[in-house]
Amino acid sequence: MQPSPSGLAAIAPPLPRHVAIVMDGNGRWALGQGRERSAGHQSGLGPVRAVIEAAAQHGIGALTLFAFSSENWARPAGEVASLMNLFCESLDRELPLLQSKGVRLRFIGELSLLEARLRTRIDAAVAATAGNERLQLQVAISYGGRQDILAAARRIAARCERGELRSSELTEAQFAGELALAGLPDPDLYIRTGGEQRISNFLLWNLAYAELYFTDTLWPDFSAADFELALRHYASRQRRFGLTGAQVAG
Repeated sequence: MQPSPSGLAAIAPPLPRHVAIVMDGNGRWALGQGRERSAGHQSGLGPVRAVIEAAAQHGIGALTLFAFSSENWARPAGEVASLMNLFCESLDRELPLLQSKGVRLRFIGELSLLEARLRTRIDAAVAATAGNERLQLQVAISYGGRQDILAAARRIAARCERGELRSSELTEAQFAGELALAGLPDPDLYIRTGGEQRISNFLLWNLAYAELYFTDTLWPDFSAADFELALRHYASRQRRFGLTGAQVAG
């Protein structure tokens, strides 16, 4: 496990309330070392721990990690099976760390597609951490942003059909309340490792005004120090939400 970050006071405010991360580059990291792609996924666990600890240390309230997309099911069967095994093992092994850091764990995505043994571990981990309040950690598995929006639209449509809601009165807040991240602030900072510069169908609604931070560092090499660099980048930004810079500054 990497050491907890230091120098918290050196990061000028503001800090993000919610950080979303696409943990990209595990497979390329492994192939670059002449190893199987599964070795990269295994090595990616260290940065997950480091980022969780750093987020808790800096007082960030929510962290959402993209672990497995709805499109990843199309990857080679052996790689998918290896990832599912890794998820099972990780939940068993990492639960004490999550408890010690006050992390409340939840999962978003089409969990019904997961194996029963993984769903059982997910349910147990969610229940075990339900009382924790220091950091809200969301892990996106079998998740897609379009699927998330479509599912929300279907729930809204069903409410309208039942006469509970008039479509003309639907608000953004009501729609957002049907999405996977309902109850959480939208991510302020989006981080993607591995050099690619795209959203990849992740939290499409919620990332509307996020600050985007891309790094060439492959996920297994990502450290608490790299995370702090992203936080410093965020602190340097002026978030305008459609206003002018002068309006925000004034």
